[in-house]
Amino acid sequence: MKEDLQLLLQRALQSLEGTLLVQPVDPNWITLERTRDAAHGDFASNIAMRLAKGVGKPPRVLAEAIIAALPVSPLLTRAEVAGAGFINFFLTKDLYAREVVRVHDEGAGYGRGQPLQPRKVLLEFVSANPTGPMHVGHGRQAAFGDALGNLLAAAGDRVSREYYVNDAGRQTEILAVSVWLRYLEACGETLKFPENGYRGDYIRPVAQSLHAREGGALRHGADVVLADLPPDAPAGDKDKYIDAVITRCRALIGEAAWQRLLQGSIAAMLDEIRDDLDGYGVHFDNWVSERAFTESGAIDRALQRLRERDLLYVKDGATWFKATRFGDDEDRVVVRENGVKTYFASDIAYHLDKRERGFDVLIDVLGADHHGYVTRVRGGLQAFGHPGDCLEAPLIQLVALFRNGVKMSMGKREANFVTLRQLREEVGNDACRIFYLMRSNDQSLDFDLELAKSKTNENPVFYIQYAHARVASVVKELAGRGFAYDAVQARDIMLLQGATLLSGAQAEAMLSALSRYPEVIRQAAAQRAPHALVHYLRELATTLHAFYNAERILVADDALRSARLYALLAVQQVLRNGLAILGVSAPESM
Repeated sequence: MKEDLQLLLQRALQSLEGTLLVQPVDPNWITLERTRDAAHGDFASNIAMRLAKGVGKPPRVLAEAIIAALPVSPLLTRAEVAGAGFINFFLTKDLYAREVVRVHDEGAGYGRGQPLQPRKVLLEFVSANPTGPMHVGHGRQAAFGDALGNLLAAAGDRVSREYYVNDAGRQTEILAVSVWLRYLEACGETLKFPENGYRGDYIRPVAQSLHAREGGALRHGADVVLADLPPDAPAGDKDKYIDAVITRCRALIGEAAWQRLLQGSIAAMLDEIRDDLDGYGVHFDNWVSERAFTESGAIDRALQRLRERDLLYVKDGATWFKATRFGDDEDRVVVRENGVKTYFASDIAYHLDKRERGFDVLIDVLGADHHGYVTRVRGGLQAFGHPGDCLEAPLIQLVALFRNGVKMSMGKREANFVTLRQLREEVGNDACRIFYLMRSNDQSLDFDLELAKSKTNENPVFYIQYAHARVASVVKELAGRGFAYDAVQARDIMLLQGATLLSGAQAEAMLSALSRYPEVIRQAAAQRAPHALVHYLRELATTLHAFYNAERILVADDALRSARLYALLAVQQVLRNGLAILGVSAPESM
């Protein structure tokens, strides 16, 4: 609908080229917005005001000329100048009735884009360290990433979802030694657990499994394990202490046993993460192991290619990338003095690999602590001849849980942090998804547990799902009231009489909101904004509730009853389509 109107406006402007307009108007300049007040029409454009200065005409005069140049179209009843030079467009009411029919005809496909050249998008999200179960912050990343992937696919992109497993870093070594220390406790040893170890109860089952597999083979006395270590006290260096415990563990049990311990601990945590994601309805096309990627030599090959381009240099024993050539504020170390490659070197190689797999757009959904990340990695991509803007990195702000108005404390290494699984079990997947998505990802989120569980209109999950279920209840009531419903006949009635039968204020507001859905999908996808879809569905639900409360649906008049039910079923379909993109169910009853 909006696209058709934009095309009309574009044709009007083209007809003025060479007379009022000296040069063609960029189609991207042609803006159309829905009006807030029906008295001002259905759409408005400020194009005349944007062009007026360049053509030396008052905006209102130019607006009148544009209106006069509009081709005759069944879309419009009229267009008129308003204010300083806005053009208000009034659409024919039949157009909304035809949109209802289109919803029924296209069903689950309504609102989906079909670009001539769909882009290949690689969407990486969550990628949580395999050091524990997913927490509530990961839940927000998972909800956002999954909904964004669905949005992009609905807009016509070819989306692949990827999880990068950080299984080669120091945190996994801390995980492994934490499991070993709990294993020693299971063997009967008594020891003080390190402050910087992973202390959550989720470690104990992994340690019990290790004990069942290994028996006492990895057991060493606590006095031997903890002898002559740096202090793990308030005044001590806790990182130095945990590193010393790791070194001691490796020396005592041997490298082969250490690798079994390390890989077994990582595998156990990955199983937990996969189970959490599966239960949450989030699935990935590809899981990439950082360890396997590193061992493949991809990082070394990428650094060699940079060296051949004269983009690396050595200073103070370290190897640096000339990042300032690509807009960074300083050059970046890629290999430290001790020969260890930095995370940045790995990031360059990994994103180069993504591009060389044929993806046009790379989207990394990251935590709020990754400011500055994009500029650095974009520079790395540009060094290989790829456009920097092919990489995007939406940041997900923090989540705070509130119970009875009190903020709950959280921390992965603490024993009392709230897991995503616990949250899902308490409020349900649907509430998790909607509450995580109802605010923009760049805003912090206060998650009210009581509100998420409530069955009131203030709860957006209940409010939207109730609108869907309300239509289902009307359909169920239909047979009980002795009425029949023929979808084919209802379609004909809508085409012939829909504009007349659905002419009340509530009906017109509902159909206008309904027709916005394809625009919302395009805009939300383009802006990487799943929250815009949540807000739209709530608005659409509001118009449905208002229509339902204002009009009797199951009236005696066959044509009126059919038209009203046909319209309600179209709204139900759009609610279902939108909820599916968000990963939320559409219940038939509440």
